[in-house]
Amino acid sequence: MLVLYDAGRCPYCARVRIVLAEKGVEFEDVQIDLSDRPAWLYEKNPLGKVPVLEEDAFVLPESPVIMEYLEERYPEPALLPADPAARALARVWLERFDDLLGRDYYAARCGDDDGRERLQARLAELEEVLAGTPFLSGADYGLADIAYVPWVLRARETFAIDLEPWPSLRAWLDRLLERPAVAAELDVLAALRS
Repeated sequence: MLVLYDAGRCPYCARVRIVLAEKGVEFEDVQIDLSDRPAWLYEKNPLGKVPVLEEDAFVLPESPVIMEYLEERYPEPALLPADPAARALARVWLERFDDLLGRDYYAARCGDDDGRERLQARLAELEEVLAGTPFLSGADYGLADIAYVPWVLRARETFAIDLEPWPSLRAWLDRLLERPAVAAELDVLAALRS
């Protein structure tokens, strides 16, 4: 059985939870307290970060790598486009995540003076992209969308960023929240607030 070393508050872990749910893969969930990481976690990932996926003696850290591993190990339903060019573009979204959203999200979370403003600028850029396509990877939902949605949800739910100025981004999020795997993250965020 797969084991996921997980933390509910971690959006990187949310990516992996969503992929596992989309694939219908059962797993054991081991919650890690990020403010008091157990010493043994560093044996599984020398950086001490989650998520970490484990199956027997195979241990795999880093959410983008885990997502692609799960896509290859459990090919149905496919979360990468069949077309090689479209697959490559989806991978570009994953590769450029920090520049396109992550870095400014964490600046806002840490309370940097202009972090919230920079995060809103990144959301406006996503709006421009989504104005021309239903999903980040094109016509179909996939790993690129999964890679970004935990942060957009947290921006809305945790930072109370109003998505009203960005109708295409809002519509994208609404489409994703129709998927049970993504909607489950709302329950995770609600539990964190209680």
